[in-house]
Amino acid sequence: MSSLAEETRWMDATDQAALVAKGEVTPGELLEAAIARIERSNPTLNAVVIEWFDHARSVAAGPDLPDGPFRGVPFLLKDLYTSFAGQTLSNGNAALKEAAKLDTADTTLVARFKAAGLVIAGRTNSPELGTLPTTQPVAWGATRNPWALDRTPGGSSGGAAAAVAAGMVAFANASDGGGSIRIP
Repeated sequence: MSSLAEETRWMDATDQAALVAKGEVTPGELLEAAIARIERSNPTLNAVVIEWFDHARSVAAGPDLPDGPFRGVPFLLKDLYTSFAGQTLSNGNAALKEAAKLDTADTTLVARFKAAGLVIAGRTNSPELGTLPTTQPVAWGATRNPWALDRTPGGSSGGAAAAVAAGMVAFANASDGGGSIRIP
């Protein structure tokens, strides 16, 4: 991994945004550092199940990246009810994964993430339709706990939790209806 990937691995999102705001790094450089960490850790953990790296690169390099509080910070969406215009959503379901239908609009939450300046690089694993307290859908396979590979990170936000715990990104989208983020 690059030195920037190592330097920013455990840096919180506020500090990463400050690096961009001060001109010390570009959004593209932060994104490449996160991609390097994802590519290094994800084969073992299976936390990130849908990658949008090329799209994220174009957003990070584009002139239209919003100047929000987290401008340029890499981010991951949970693969559960977070529609992102032009991207796929499976909700952990094998049939939806295979259909690869593109969303036509952003959910309000995704629109707010974008307005905050986050660079969304992909989706994290979740159980089918968020119905189980462990992240091991048939569609994508089990996510592993980065601290104990023989265990699940737990919760329906297990992919997000594993991605953050492994230092892939500073923070990620999660939700909680019955312990989905509290369990991990």
